[in-house]
Amino acid sequence: MNASPLPQAGPIPDWRIIELATGEGMISPFCPQKVRKIAHDSPAISYGLSSYGYDLTLSAKDFRIFRHVPGLIVNPKRFDDRCLAPAELQTDDDGAFFILPAHTYALGATVERQKLPANVTAQYIGKSTYARCGIIVNTTPGEAGWEGHLTLEISNSSGADCRIYANEGICQALFFEGAPCRTPYGDGKYQQQAAGVTLARV
Repeated sequence: MNASPLPQAGPIPDWRIIELATGEGMISPFCPQKVRKIAHDSPAISYGLSSYGYDLTLSAKDFRIFRHVPGLIVNPKRFDDRCLAPAELQTDDDGAFFILPAHTYALGATVERQKLPANVTAQYIGKSTYARCGIIVNTTPGEAGWEGHLTLEISNSSGADCRIYANEGICQALFFEGAPCRTPYGDGKYQQQAAGVTLARV
């Protein structure tokens, strides 16, 4: 008697990510290998396919930093975007980047659009290169059935200003596949997020 295959206990591997990305449009645009160099052979914060995940890139179009506005209290039920200031995109030989000042918090968005099948959920985690610089990308879930550009929450926990590179790796997505769920994301409040920052909603 043949033993049944063991159930998938962790994130799906690279070959399955390729199938879902190219066959079902789970990640677009999709890069089927790890990219570690950009133009003129300059080093990049890596992005693209990895063994059991996919490194997403930060959009250059929309990066906003929280600022103190006297008398303004951030209310997640009635979010006031006056507390957010657009950051300037700068460029030099190392690439395009934003400056995230020490002990500040920002919102950005991914270049890639995702379309999670009804039987796939995702978890987004920070990259070790940024973590070693004091940069924390909040761990957030991607629910089965969700579509759109991911809004990222990025904090600088260090006492030094730090560059955050655009169009390079910013976080890794881990995908978990199982039986189709009964309650996919559907028309949730963050469904179909556009290619930019989506503010807090209730």
